[in-house]
Amino acid sequence: MLVDSHAHLNFEDFLSDWQKVIADCQENNIWMINVGSQLATSAKAVSIAQDYKRGVYAAIGLHPIHTLGSQFHPEEFRIDDYRQLIKQSKKVVAIGETGLDFFHEPENIKKQQETFIEHINLAKEFDLPLILHSRNSKNGQLDAYDEILKIIKKENYKKGVIHCFSGTLTQALAFVEQGLMVGFTGIITFDKTGNLAEVAKRLPLSSILIETDCPYLAPEPHRGERNEPAYVQFTAEKIAKIKEIDYNEIAEKTAQNAINLFKLS
Repeated sequence: MLVDSHAHLNFEDFLSDWQKVIADCQENNIWMINVGSQLATSAKAVSIAQDYKRGVYAAIGLHPIHTLGSQFHPEEFRIDDYRQLIKQSKKVVAIGETGLDFFHEPENIKKQQETFIEHINLAKEFDLPLILHSRNSKNGQLDAYDEILKIIKKENYKKGVIHCFSGTLTQALAFVEQGLMVGFTGIITFDKTGNLAEVAKRLPLSSILIETDCPYLAPEPHRGERNEPAYVQFTAEKIAKIKEIDYNEIAEKTAQNAINLFKLS
């Protein structure tokens, strides 16, 4: 069994064939969480999840690059709209993706921080984990990981995953100490720096999730293609090689980590 803890079959890239993609995953015992980035894609994630008894779940949230003041299709985070999505479906298993993005939106930090805290409050209200997005500024002077850590410590929230991790080992260990999981994407299969391999090697397996972030970030040997949930296998294989652990153990343990964190059933 595999769990893709961060997919986007609710995005336009899968508009014509998401049913087939999910059917293939169900046949191969691959579960997934489709993650919203705006209200419309959050609602689509819930709608898709409702069609399946098990194995397909939803996360809802407003991505930091879409907060008010952004240049990328900004919208207001109307918390009542997201509350209604949670109330209408038990398939909502997380709040996100939320967090901070200083790469695209370094001038919009204050609004991102405010919206992030609103997401944390919603997660507290419904006792749901957070799916966190973090990206540093282009010049490296603004570190989104450190700022997210400050906020979740101040807000005393200890349930969630830092998705598509690309920070330092010190930061990864700090998230784990706070009670969060660390999510690895297909980037780990082609990272030439060795940084992600070092983080994966040093982290306890009990703190690791695997994900695709599909349709983005396709792993080797599928780079340049549309990513799909089934390709989470290649991330599991790479981590197994890095940690010198049997692939089946990586697959089973990361799946159980996701089941436990998101209360999947």
